[in-house]
Amino acid sequence: MGRNAKSAGVRQLSASALKLRLLKRLHCTLKFEKQAWESGARLVAGVDEVGRGSLFGPVVAAAVVLDPAYRIRGLRDSKLLLPERRTVLAQRIREHAIAWAIAAVDAACIDQINIYQASRVAMREAVLRLQPAPDSLLVDAVRLDCELPQKPIIHGDALSASIAAASILAKVERDRMVSLWDPVFPAYALASNKGYSTPRHLAALRQYGPSPLHRQSFAPVWNAPVPQEVLAFMLEEGQNGEAVPPAEVGRRATG
Repeated sequence: MGRNAKSAGVRQLSASALKLRLLKRLHCTLKFEKQAWESGARLVAGVDEVGRGSLFGPVVAAAVVLDPAYRIRGLRDSKLLLPERRTVLAQRIREHAIAWAIAAVDAACIDQINIYQASRVAMREAVLRLQPAPDSLLVDAVRLDCELPQKPIIHGDALSASIAAASILAKVERDRMVSLWDPVFPAYALASNKGYSTPRHLAALRQYGPSPLHRQSFAPVWNAPVPQEVLAFMLEEGQNGEAVPPAEVGRRATG
């Protein structure tokens, strides 16, 4: 295969596929933790979030202080792990970490302050919930509103064992939380897509409109047409001069 053909093949890959290809080449180690320990830190917490790109539900963050004396094998970016493997590792992290904590910011707050800020809020809250409290942070890609020494690391969940552990805990917890809503809103197939933009999920949004727990500020949600029966109900309500809020529209659209 010629160079031009190879270049064309790379261009055809989606951004997410290219990112996964990159992440698979990275090695998750204790390099950054060791640097923090050598600088005098005792309790180094890795911090990460999951769910930024989802259309439904909360963004969830976790913070984990690993025990230097106990090695948990297989830690890596949660996106690179099968669900069954994530579940096994999450249990080991909870059993053997010095400290771990999870925090979530719901869809309504995400719509108010945007997903980037909501992610930072969730991560900061997870850090504040750690007992014992850490004295140094390793954070995936961002800087938190926190006075603790911290090191933002690009692709941190693929490079730092502590951040990878946080990524795994957050992913397992968020998947659990979203799956609980599947029987409440069965049309969106939340148990299988976890709120992300799959063809079936997008088709359900077009057919039924959003639920109250969808992120109304995300384009695929607010671009979704309102079903005719909901429009008729809104017109009937509007005869009294009362506006129907978007969340209420979503509730009525989904039953």
